[in-house]
Amino acid sequence: MARVIILLSVILFSVYMTEQAHFLEKDYIDSINSVATTWKAGVNFHPSTPKEDILKLLGSKGVQIPNKDNHKMYKSEDSNYENLFGRIPKKFDARKKWRKCETIGAVRDQGNCGSCWALATSSAFADRLCVATNADFNQLLSAEELTFCCHRCGYGCNGGYPIKAWEYFKKHGLVTGGDYKSGEGCEPYRVPPCPYDDEGNNTCAGKPREKNHRCTRMCYGDQDIDFASDHRYTRDSYYLTYGSIQKDVMTYGPIEASFDVYDDFPNYKSGVYIRSENASYLGGHAVKLIGWGEEYGVPYWLMVNSWNADWGDNGLFKIQRGTNECGIDNSTTAGVPVTN
Repeated sequence: MARVIILLSVILFSVYMTEQAHFLEKDYIDSINSVATTWKAGVNFHPSTPKEDILKLLGSKGVQIPNKDNHKMYKSEDSNYENLFGRIPKKFDARKKWRKCETIGAVRDQGNCGSCWALATSSAFADRLCVATNADFNQLLSAEELTFCCHRCGYGCNGGYPIKAWEYFKKHGLVTGGDYKSGEGCEPYRVPPCPYDDEGNNTCAGKPREKNHRCTRMCYGDQDIDFASDHRYTRDSYYLTYGSIQKDVMTYGPIEASFDVYDDFPNYKSGVYIRSENASYLGGHAVKLIGWGEEYGVPYWLMVNSWNADWGDNGLFKIQRGTNECGIDNSTTAGVPVTN
């Protein structure tokens, strides 16, 4: 009897692990488009993609509800905000504001790893360094080091806490590091990307999640760089109140933003995303916030995702602003770079 129970458990677990994501199928996409008025859904992942493959991408544990325990970490004022003279434009795109900072619009590929929290924070930190140095610093910082060396941040490819990443930048700093096999910076990202093949299949589909790498404290990319002297730091780490998000982005550059992902979101193609009424929760995700605007009367945040440029609107998406859509208005993090 015990053997039968064990066998049934193994079978049921196997079925769960290989469960197809019904929400990627054409009928589901058509049902979204029949009711959604602010955005369009389309095919981003092959319909046969296992649900588990989508869950692997959702690694942010940073969706927040302000409370008595964390409210002191929310930043609402900064003396440098005064330089804006209270003027917040209706539309803002950090790529256009700081055109020389090439990293701002870079769409990353986290690969088969729940490291969105590390790519979003390290990318925003790199952007902010570029802004602070008037583009003298203009390269990516190491998502590899952050994912696998910041043990207090979380669990590597199994997810992490964005605010802990900014705390790591403040205490330990972060070395440079470009994309997979780029050879750029001290520690380039070593998780292979997940491009689509000629038939539209994600090349990581069905493969196990990337195992956590051993933390490396040496430069294996550009080996002429000295690891010890390559670290960049922030002076602080904080959450942002809804009222300070725009001021902080205009003053210092892009920030990290976390939100709850529902099963309609992986199909996003264009427009301003608003969760479908019957969509089911999948997990938490971290992305980079680079601007805002309004489309057909609907205010939005402009985001850079890390599922490569084949996903969504060339790797970007818009999500409703001002209604705490999927928890996003309460769940942004940042820090101010040290430049001297």
